Amino acid sequence: MLTHADAAALAAARHDDPFAVLGMHVSDGALVVRAVLPGASRVEVIDTATAHSVAKLAQVHADGVFEGRIARRHSRFDYRLRVTWGTQIVEIEDPYRFPPVLGDIDVWLLSEGKHLRVYEKLGAHAQELLGVAGYAFAVWAPNASRVAVVGDFNYWDGRCHPMRRRRECGIWEIFLPGVRPGARYKYEIRDAQGVLLPLKADPFAFAAELRPATASLVGAAPEVETGAGAARPSAARDRPVSIYEVHAGSWRRHADGQMLTWLEMADSLLAYVQETGFTHVEFMPVMEHPFDGSWGYQTTGLYAPTARHGSPADFAEMVRRFHAAGIGVILDWVPGHFPADAHALARFDGTSLYEHADPRQGLHPDWDTLIYNYSRNEVRNFLAANALFWLERYGVDGLRVDAVASMLYLDYSRREGEWIPNADGGRENLEAVAFIRETNALIAANRPDATVMAEESTAWPQVSRPVREGGLGFHYKWNMGWMHDTLEYMRRDPVHRRHHQDALTFGLIYAFNENFVLPLSHDEVVHGKGSLLAKMPGDRWQQFANLRLYYGFMWAHPGKKLLFMGGEFAQQAEWSHDGQLDWGALDNDQHRGVQRLVGDLNRAYRATPALHECDCEPRGFEWIDFSDRSQSVIAFARRGRSDDALVIVVCNFTPLPRQGYRIGVPREGHYREIVNTDSGWYGGANLGNGGGINAIAAPCHGRA
Repeated sequence: MLTHADAAALAAARHDDPFAVLGMHVSDGALVVRAVLPGASRVEVIDTATAHSVAKLAQVHADGVFEGRIARRHSRFDYRLRVTWGTQIVEIEDPYRFPPVLGDIDVWLLSEGKHLRVYEKLGAHAQELLGVAGYAFAVWAPNASRVAVVGDFNYWDGRCHPMRRRRECGIWEIFLPGVRPGARYKYEIRDAQGVLLPLKADPFAFAAELRPATASLVGAAPEVETGAGAARPSAARDRPVSIYEVHAGSWRRHADGQMLTWLEMADSLLAYVQETGFTHVEFMPVMEHPFDGSWGYQTTGLYAPTARHGSPADFAEMVRRFHAAGIGVILDWVPGHFPADAHALARFDGTSLYEHADPRQGLHPDWDTLIYNYSRNEVRNFLAANALFWLERYGVDGLRVDAVASMLYLDYSRREGEWIPNADGGRENLEAVAFIRETNALIAANRPDATVMAEESTAWPQVSRPVREGGLGFHYKWNMGWMHDTLEYMRRDPVHRRHHQDALTFGLIYAFNENFVLPLSHDEVVHGKGSLLAKMPGDRWQQFANLRLYYGFMWAHPGKKLLFMGGEFAQQAEWSHDGQLDWGALDNDQHRGVQRLVGDLNRAYRATPALHECDCEPRGFEWIDFSDRSQSVIAFARRGRSDDALVIVVCNFTPLPRQGYRIGVPREGHYREIVNTDSGWYGGANLGNGGGINAIAAPCHGRA
């Protein structure tokens, strides 16, 4: 029978092998049933086949440990437990009579870190075992001495459902009959020394409680989204890609300050993106996170859309509606770091499991967050499968990978002595590089229509080249250099710009080394940097004129486009996540004019092959004149694949009109003016070419 030590360990929630003693066992030729049912006064074993009571279990420990022999029975059979709690008598399934949840192939793949869709096995999943419905729970905690699942279904009592240890792969599992969707749960973990850790949320949970609560919610992942019938746009290199970057919590709010739901955004945000002409919307991280001020970049629930805006089903429906309207959806994805919140991944089983133990590798100095240990098979599997999860299960069109530079370099933001060189003595994070390539290759093989973009700010080579060619495998790279140089140029008083024209033109030297996105992102309008409008010099009229000029230059420049919300109508104030955009500004003609311009730029960009077909190829760009520093004027041509696809771009970066300004063009005929950022419709002075101009046969700039 049960030893005193075993009974005491079960009662104290310390037993490391509960399936070895709980449930039905053959002992000395007889059947024995044991259970832990705190608070119960009577427990009987019921033969499922006959519905008859075949044994009464004796209480062998005051804290609810029961045990009893079954007379004249020697072979295992299906049974239930009839339990008396106070005046209530209920019949329950015994979780300890069910076989293991994970199969041998699953165990092998999980231990190798090669389970393509690991989220289908770890976490909580509806399942039927031995004809009984319930949920299977599985969690990776190889260095724990004991793990139990606790939740609404067992009064958060860790004695009730200690899990089975699968020593082959470091995973703990259990099948719990009768658990219902929506139930809250966490894992109660004791470390290797038996110390009880703070309750841990499920790393693979598909839904979570609304902050500040932190429990995981039992639920199902959405079915694989095939995209059938959707009109969503391609983000291929020869297609127009104009991205509206959105923080879901502060784009727009209700009058009482409440955030919009996913379904409300499926109506209002979708209509707005269509009106302003963008091809894609990019959401700052929608994965669950505890702190609003992190904007989602400190993620604790990588598989769960945040509960701030509704259910996972609502998020999936929003994505479907965007697709039905022909708008692509891109998500910010953060595999570079995670917060140290006690309920999340930090020291998950009492050890540095997901993160590096040495702070010189495992602590991010800029954000005080933890860095994933990419050398671990299971960690790489967790992250790579997550990328595929959002692309397959929610059908999103792409991922923008945050802070790639911080992943690539071991000395990122660190001084001498604060980092550990790689095996070759270098500063490159070889494990992170391998993880990035592995993940991008996985996406290319399984979701070839998806797009992956890198926020990468260094000169790392071939970021947007295929893995097979030695690249990192991204489709696009954010052109941070272009953004910094051109914003710095635009900040200058026009009278001084003649001395800094290289800042404007330098980006064309390397514009085709990578496939670039030109980003004016949220990072440029926070932390005291002011809004884009506030960066512009001059009086208020000149600020608007400068911003319109800058947008015209950006949309004509080679590269895909990205603009953070509020920039499209020249919001005056710096962005704050605590409120909504200043929609009242649109009552002003100047702000409304910028919004009209952005819409027309998007429509011209989409409708004009010369402006997008060769965005990433040298053949798509040709300087006409970049040397007129004295007047701060540049002129260039954009070309498409067809000889007929030609656009001439002329930018005057001073407030002085240039009458009779001549530029050389490659062919004769009438040139139609498709965008004039000084149009009165946009709030300008209405100087222009009257809708078009005829070329004359007079050589200029080496052209006829």
